[in-house]
Amino acid sequence: MSYVVAITGGIGSGKTTVADNFHYNHNIDLVDADIIAREVVEPNTIGLTKIIEHFGNSILLNNGHLDRTELRQRIFSNPEEKKWINDLLHPLIRKEMQRQLSLATSDYVLLIVPLLVENQLQYLANRILVVDVLEQTQINRTMNRDKVNQEQAKAILMSQASRAERLAIADDIIKNDHNIHDLDSEIALLHNKYLLLSQESINEENQ
Repeated sequence: MSYVVAITGGIGSGKTTVADNFHYNHNIDLVDADIIAREVVEPNTIGLTKIIEHFGNSILLNNGHLDRTELRQRIFSNPEEKKWINDLLHPLIRKEMQRQLSLATSDYVLLIVPLLVENQLQYLANRILVVDVLEQTQINRTMNRDKVNQEQAKAILMSQASRAERLAIADDIIKNDHNIHDLDSEIALLHNKYLLLSQESINEENQ
């Protein structure tokens, strides 16, 4: 399996921008936990079948897909239901992440996990890259992107791990408050670093 670099960061930090830079500029494979989380509840999956059995057909949209808004409302103020859905979906997501990681063919692979700290998934990676920005930058970006007010944006931040918690587990940090040209050069340096680390890992395995 390829050397795994997990990339994480709070909402509005620019994880996708950073990951896409690695992918398009350096041909690095991506495994995205958010995409997988949607895939495991597509129609005819085990995940959605069990959700329907638990909540009933009212949890579906007219087209047969999961009504995510309805699900959020069901679990928002009900810790038992939230635990039930997490206990169901997290193992499915982890299994699919590991499957996709095993199929990666680039020298190293980026695993994009927004809730890496919250779900304690550090063990899936050889190295952790944190995309870090000021909290006010996160709030401003979230308000602009998701069309929410400042209070809602702050509430989302409060529900996630703090900057300090993420930075405490970081092997590498990208400060993403600056311009795109600085970002390009930072990522290029990290790319070369990860190539070396991945080669060292292969050499160790072959010894």
